[in-house]
Amino acid sequence: MITRRSFLAATTAAGVLPGLGMAQTTEFDPTPQYVRIKADFAPGQLLVLPRSFYLYYVTEPRTAIRYGVGVGKAGLQFQGTATIDVKKEWPTWRPTEEMIERSPQTYGRFKDNDYVQPGGPDNPLGARALYLFQNGKDTFFRIHGTTQPETIGHAVSNGCIRMLNEHVIDLYDRVPIGTQVSVI
Repeated sequence: MITRRSFLAATTAAGVLPGLGMAQTTEFDPTPQYVRIKADFAPGQLLVLPRSFYLYYVTEPRTAIRYGVGVGKAGLQFQGTATIDVKKEWPTWRPTEEMIERSPQTYGRFKDNDYVQPGGPDNPLGARALYLFQNGKDTFFRIHGTTQPETIGHAVSNGCIRMLNEHVIDLYDRVPIGTQVSVI
């Protein structure tokens, strides 16, 4: 069933970026590159289009740097507007209680304890993390690096937006606290 929200998100996305509403004829390319966008977003804003697996950092009116991303599995994605209220280099990580319940075989080592995985090259959040907040509250969704680069261009995460570590480092250096993020 198509909801009003999904219809509006799809039509907005189709009007924002060139070619999004048409069949994709080019192969997915996660490499950061400057692209033209149709809609006017303020420089400094982030726009994520999960269906196309791209994140756009608006650099000037109608121009953005496009990065390839991995996104949440069906039913686990973040959608809406948020701000980046926290940024961390080599962040620590602990799965949410919902993640532990959903996948006990994967996250069993976190059950019934307070263990937090330290930051570093084996941490699932990778080299950097940008924490998404709404109205001052942590959404528990992040834009972060990954230890699984093969997942970029796929819907496989528990809802977060994954980037290659070198790309999230580049984005991390570009965006300040307070940056607006729209996921449509």
